[in-house]
Amino acid sequence: MHAYPRWKLWLIAAVLLISIMSSLPNIMTTPSWWPQGFSKPLNLGLDLKGGVSLILDVDVDKAVERSVEEDVDTVRQILRKAKIRYRKLDARGQTLNIVIKKVENANTASKLLDKNFPNYHLTDKGNGHFELMIKDKDAKEIRKFAVDQAIEVIRTRIDALGTTEPVIVKQGKQRILVQIPGYEDTARAKSLIGRTAQLEFKLVDEKGDLDKALQGQIPPGDIIMYGPETTRNGQPFKQPYLLKKRTELSGTEISDARVSIDSRFNEYAVTLKFNSKGARRFDKLTKAHVGERFAIILEGMVNSAPVIRERISGGSAQITGGFSPAEAHDLAIVLRAGALPAPVKVVEERSIGPSLGKDSVDEGMNSIIIGGILVLIFMAVYYRAFGLVADLALAFNMILIVAAMSMIGATLTLPGMAGIVLTIGMAVDANVLIFERIREEIHLGKTPLAAIDGGYEKALSTIVDANITTLIAAIVLFQFGSGPVKGFAVTLSVGILASMFTAIMFTRAIIALFLEKRGRVESLSI
Repeated sequence: MHAYPRWKLWLIAAVLLISIMSSLPNIMTTPSWWPQGFSKPLNLGLDLKGGVSLILDVDVDKAVERSVEEDVDTVRQILRKAKIRYRKLDARGQTLNIVIKKVENANTASKLLDKNFPNYHLTDKGNGHFELMIKDKDAKEIRKFAVDQAIEVIRTRIDALGTTEPVIVKQGKQRILVQIPGYEDTARAKSLIGRTAQLEFKLVDEKGDLDKALQGQIPPGDIIMYGPETTRNGQPFKQPYLLKKRTELSGTEISDARVSIDSRFNEYAVTLKFNSKGARRFDKLTKAHVGERFAIILEGMVNSAPVIRERISGGSAQITGGFSPAEAHDLAIVLRAGALPAPVKVVEERSIGPSLGKDSVDEGMNSIIIGGILVLIFMAVYYRAFGLVADLALAFNMILIVAAMSMIGATLTLPGMAGIVLTIGMAVDANVLIFERIREEIHLGKTPLAAIDGGYEKALSTIVDANITTLIAAIVLFQFGSGPVKGFAVTLSVGILASMFTAIMFTRAIIALFLEKRGRVESLSI
């Protein structure tokens, strides 16, 4: 057996030092001078820490309808540019309806619509009446994008709560699993996640007759919307507003939203900051409509309808409404994160208390400790001195797993703890292969040093093959699994890599150092 390379000894020492430094935050509070990169403890999952679990259903058909509604303005602009007047232009479900005033313009309108809307099926109903129905392929793409966008919006909102390692994954075609470890306020989580946060600015129709509109005579291009419910003469009342249907500004033009204090009424408010495009449009809107009212509409309800006193060129606005500090904070979060592309509905909710999570941690730790002790005893009894070396490698392996998962920010779940228990058995499996090979070499009459060299060399390919195939399975689980399955896959992958390192390098280094001090060896305790 040749002298063990010193660089490998230094590598093992460095890995051991880093592992201990990264693992310590999990069992003690580290001092202020502790390196920042090694001061993050292991994150615990929902089943170990307690928290909120929700399954959301995204109304993807509504997303398609909204996309169709947004194209109404595009059709209007195209027809106006071509000086083609229309009698009717609206969206119903996934279809746009257009009725041209003059039938002689129908052919021109047909060509324009067909050219500018390739993602729609154009149907000529005759007499200047056209229908544009969105194609199935494009509707499917909008549905998929709606779920993906909803995941990102929800993730941004939850991150603003200050929670760590939330699980937000897609389930099926239109459902989202949301798990927030360590968070217990289910009602607030549902409210924050489920708010569509659709923000719109529309002009109030000052010339229209509200009373006639309420009786059904709504002027063309107008809609009726209502304010929040109040009490009038002892009866519930919602203030009606006659508004222009056209949306002048929307939440997509907001760059920031912060909680502020309205000095006039000394109450909490939300101050909005528009992006460059929104600031220009808001400046133009307030300049052209000084003395008129514009409505701030939040989630389909008129929040307020202030009078534009003067041109506002600063690119900011304020939403008031008697908010509590928590309400103002949550509203700022959802507006800053952006609106959901479609409404979401909670179809399943679970709340796991921290006491139940603590029980899971205790039981999981007991299984790891008991399993580890049994393996340690078996290796020491069956392989004697070499078994004790394997036990040292197993302890190093556990420290390495905890350190690696802490450093990469992985979340430990109950299946992940099961993965650690499995890893304990796998960690000594490589040592068993090596030690049995060494025994075979001794039985063949080789010297102890030659037997050790032969044992490690001949077992290496088998160890690598076995661990690589298991690692491939773990990668597949991580790629196609979700939630706890991914947690198991991460723990298993880290455990496999750690066990290969400790079995192949660490145990051989310990044996090499021992033999160097002993000098000539006549027999092995194996």
